[in-house]
Amino acid sequence: MAENGTAGSDWKADLRERGYRLTPQRQLVLEAVDVLDHATPDEILVQVRRTASGVNISTVYRTLELLEQLGLVSHAHLGHGAPTYHLAGRHHHLHLVCRDCGRVDETGTEIAEPLISALRAQHGFDTDLKHFAIFGRCADCTAKLAPPQS
Repeated sequence: MAENGTAGSDWKADLRERGYRLTPQRQLVLEAVDVLDHATPDEILVQVRRTASGVNISTVYRTLELLEQLGLVSHAHLGHGAPTYHLAGRHHHLHLVCRDCGRVDETGTEIAEPLISALRAQHGFDTDLKHFAIFGRCADCTAKLAPPQS
């Protein structure tokens, strides 16, 4: 599985194993997702159009949908707008979204293991944390709101 921009040939092998070709559009979308990390389809389109000005937003959406079905990209909802996409081959992580400044931090899923275990034990529920975002306030914004120390 491709884990960085230098592994484009891995994308080609991953697609070929699943019966697909690495078309120029697919490669451009994968490269944009890799470079931008957590990016909306519109942001991906802007990046892709730097190389291929004729690509439209529907091509980006169709390509992202296929790449997600094939397990090459994953999406998360980090707010009320469009989902953001990142390469699926990277470590699984939770998104920590600051409601004040919009900053998105990542943390490993192991921090949620007690919750995952409790959901499985109490409800038989198997969680999918790839799409999980936790909203709150980042440390910087919390510090700005703290009363001055005397």
